[in-house]
Amino acid sequence: MKQSSVTRSSEETISSPASRARASKSVNPREQRADRFADLSDYSFRQRFLIRLADRLFYSLIKIIGRTVSFAIAGWENFQAASQNGRTPIFVSWHDQVFLATYFWRERGIVVMTSQSFDGEYIARFIQRFGYGAARGSSTRGGTGALVEMIRLQRAGRPAGFVIDGPRGPRRVAKMGAVLLAKKTNQPILPFAVLPAHYLEAGSWDRMQIPLPFTRARVCIAPPIIVPADADDATLNRKRDELQHALDEVNKLSAGV
Repeated sequence: MKQSSVTRSSEETISSPASRARASKSVNPREQRADRFADLSDYSFRQRFLIRLADRLFYSLIKIIGRTVSFAIAGWENFQAASQNGRTPIFVSWHDQVFLATYFWRERGIVVMTSQSFDGEYIARFIQRFGYGAARGSSTRGGTGALVEMIRLQRAGRPAGFVIDGPRGPRRVAKMGAVLLAKKTNQPILPFAVLPAHYLEAGSWDRMQIPLPFTRARVCIAPPIIVPADADDATLNRKRDELQHALDEVNKLSAGV
């Protein structure tokens, strides 16, 4: 995979013309729902306080550290190929890389799936602060409804994003969500990896990577994967295997920081 000749500081804007154009247009109610904070009235006072606190803490931590990181990019031409002619990619990575991935792809209007739970609500809030949309649900709680919402939003011109081994693993084993979305929307899957040179590893199931300030990070983007609209179960399984292989390969490349 060819490395970009440009190393991008995290201070450099990465918002695309498409996202800027979207921001200038009137927003339909579905997009408003994805982009606004959910009502917390069903939560207790203590839960509401903790959701707002966790939201602010995670947003601040990712923003402060992310601004110090410099990114070297390999495969940027694959992102350009997946985004040309009005296409909206389905961004896919592993759960352990969500910290830097959230910062790197900020302000693009990417819609991601978040669970209908206490943890899912503060996650939805801090990613919305970074310019993402949230479709509530997950593979274990309300996932079908959230996938339908993602299909609707992507058909309306919003890119989508998956941490494809979430929400609870197995770690680095690709699930089917992105493949099904690609089949329904005729949009390309864009596998990528983002790995900091120096980081701490959380004790969670995914061993989430928390980059150290002022580290370098390498972003590796694989060629787009297309899923036919008439794909049968065997084809869907092959595409999931192709996605698994692509993620494994870009993670090997990104480890060469």
